Amino acid sequence: MSENVTEVVTGAGVLAVALGFLVFASDRATFSAATDSYELVASFRSVEGVTVGTDVRMAGVKVGTITDLALNPTTFFADARLTVRNGIVVPDDSTAVVASEGLLGGAFVEILPGGSPIDLDPGAEIENTQGSVSVIALLMKFVGAASGDDTETAAP
Repeated sequence: MSENVTEVVTGAGVLAVALGFLVFASDRATFSAATDSYELVASFRSVEGVTVGTDVRMAGVKVGTITDLALNPTTFFADARLTVRNGIVVPDDSTAVVASEGLLGGAFVEILPGGSPIDLDPGAEIENTQGSVSVIALLMKFVGAASGDDTETAAP
């Protein structure tokens, strides 16, 4: 008899924890298109590390997310669709940059606001973009430059 009570209490505890996770996940996730935001488009040379759901930030504060990524077959650039919360205006001379949270951190898209008095309309394109920088490529340049300096100093 005590085994049944223990099993029921344990089962109830597991269900309570599962329900808690479900409530937490539903608070954090958006399952439908957000109506309190508008969409912008940007084309990047490289979006390495960026996926659908990646943060869009201004001054380090999350203001939106990446909603779609696709390769443009004409330009061979990555076309990104991103949302920005209503009430946050983006000047039309702003720059979208694929940035990193640190040397080993994840990537995000940062909008660097410009100074134009004209703001982007919903659906407009951020024309100034800067793609991600490959850490491996930077290390290879550094190693190549270091080895190149040695050969230059060895010459008479």
